[in-house]
Amino acid sequence: MFPAVSHTLRRLPLLHWLLLLLQALERGLGRASPAGAPLEDVVIERYHIPRACPREVQMGDFVRYHYNGTFEDGKKFDSSYDRSTLAAIVVGVGRLITGMDRGLMGMCVNERRRLIVPPHLGYGSIGVGLPQTAALPTAGLIPPDATLYFDVVLLDVWNKADTVQVSILLRPPHCLRMVQDSDFVRYHYNGTLLDGTAFDSSYSRDGTYDTYVGSGWLIKGMDQGLLGMCPGERRKIIIPPFLAYGEKGYGPISSPGTVIPSQASLVFHVLLIDVHNPKDTVQVETLELPLGCVRKAAAGDFMRYHYNGSLMDGTLFDSSYSRNHTYNTYVGQGYIIPGMDQGLQGACIGEHRRITVPPHLGYGENGTGDKIPGSAVLIFNVHIIDFHNPADPVQIETLSRPPETCNETTKPGDFIRYHYNCSLLDGTKLFSSHDYGDPQEATLGANKVIEGLDTGLQGMCVGERRQLIVPPHLAHGESGARGVPGSAVLLFEVELVSREDGLPTGYLFVWHQDPPTNLFEDMDLNKNGEVPLEEFSSFLKAQVNEGKGRLLPGQDPEKIIGDMFKNQDRNQDGKITAEELKLKSDEDQERVHEEL
Repeated sequence: MFPAVSHTLRRLPLLHWLLLLLQALERGLGRASPAGAPLEDVVIERYHIPRACPREVQMGDFVRYHYNGTFEDGKKFDSSYDRSTLAAIVVGVGRLITGMDRGLMGMCVNERRRLIVPPHLGYGSIGVGLPQTAALPTAGLIPPDATLYFDVVLLDVWNKADTVQVSILLRPPHCLRMVQDSDFVRYHYNGTLLDGTAFDSSYSRDGTYDTYVGSGWLIKGMDQGLLGMCPGERRKIIIPPFLAYGEKGYGPISSPGTVIPSQASLVFHVLLIDVHNPKDTVQVETLELPLGCVRKAAAGDFMRYHYNGSLMDGTLFDSSYSRNHTYNTYVGQGYIIPGMDQGLQGACIGEHRRITVPPHLGYGENGTGDKIPGSAVLIFNVHIIDFHNPADPVQIETLSRPPETCNETTKPGDFIRYHYNCSLLDGTKLFSSHDYGDPQEATLGANKVIEGLDTGLQGMCVGERRQLIVPPHLAHGESGARGVPGSAVLLFEVELVSREDGLPTGYLFVWHQDPPTNLFEDMDLNKNGEVPLEEFSSFLKAQVNEGKGRLLPGQDPEKIIGDMFKNQDRNQDGKITAEELKLKSDEDQERVHEEL
């Protein structure tokens, strides 16, 4: 195209055109057609047509294009390439020579055409003078009756009536939220001109573009094009220049020579990562709620839960499942981010929740580590395993009791047999007496079982069934035990099979009534003044069989009798004499006197 001062290819004054028209009619000017007659119209050769042509040039459109202009002999009279400046002008309103106006109609962006413009559609019989420039030192006149040859490539087209064009390329099946004015967004983009020339990309900077929408931080077209987007959505946004950088253009952006030219349409391929509003609160969505929720988590509770943590576009940044261990913490005490502290309260054991945490209740503008960027919205899919309060007692629920009257219930010191199933509150089975066939045996109050189970087994009738919920401070504590996680709440289902009265502390055998008056004589079966182990054992077993006394329950009778014999055989000579034999009550009385 001619230099700007020459108003290249623009229409001559009306008087000149009238003169040209008269001369053409008189002389029949124009390049001959293949049949030998002058050309009546522009000859258009479309030698490169792009596969996709979403828009064709129409009258009144603003276009930007490159061209070379030559005569029939190939001599160049003008070129936009030599000036490194595209031709930019409105088509079909008399600002171009008629032949160029017609030759541009219907063109697609990136299409290439060869145009042959006859004189009467160019500069006619008058021609025009061109100023010489450094780029065109040989430029001069376009002679009268010159047929002009143009090689044109269209790079941009828009119209003042255009709006932002939005094409949804991919939309996630679940849209958590749509962008609205005043929202803060994080997105990736590739920015190109309409012909595909790249001018900028967030991917090249290895970081999202973070900004407010509708607050004047963005060009108007991008403000409009982002509205209604969902996290994870991909869009193509085409912005006309009057909603972008207009006549001034912009640049360079990131590297030398990367500029947005004047009056350029812009194309952005956008991927929305997340969106939030500074006024947002924590969003809680219950995905699965177990039946029979009788207690909800409150501030001060200690909770064990599993979670998957992801960004709003689905990028996973952490998971407790990958560590095969629950996350254990107090709720509402500031040990976790504020949004999670709020989102866990009110949850039931076994509940599945989705908790969406805006950045001002998460990790803020700075983010944390290399996986949670600044200003990131966090989404946690949480499964509540259990929770308790350090002040919780054992929870006891009677499932069934025998129909007959129960006059005696279990108490500390009793020897009991019971069946049990033990599990976590999420249903994970830990232990069961049924796996071993025989009931479990224990003496209540003797520190033989965990404190909470000991408490829950007291006051039971034989045949009674109970459900016990034992908090960890009454079970295995923070450290847990083999097969039991730390800080785990335990669920027991117990059934009392039998109960026997226990013995006072320190006693291995007691009489139901007073002992025999002549104990040693009764025990000395062969009357030789000595009682060996065999006689001692026979005597005690006879007392038990006759219901006169009983041994410590839950222990091997032979071992108990052996221990008792050793206690009485003071000199350890294998036999007991009358001087050695003493009742425990007598020994205790002697000890009292010694202390006094």
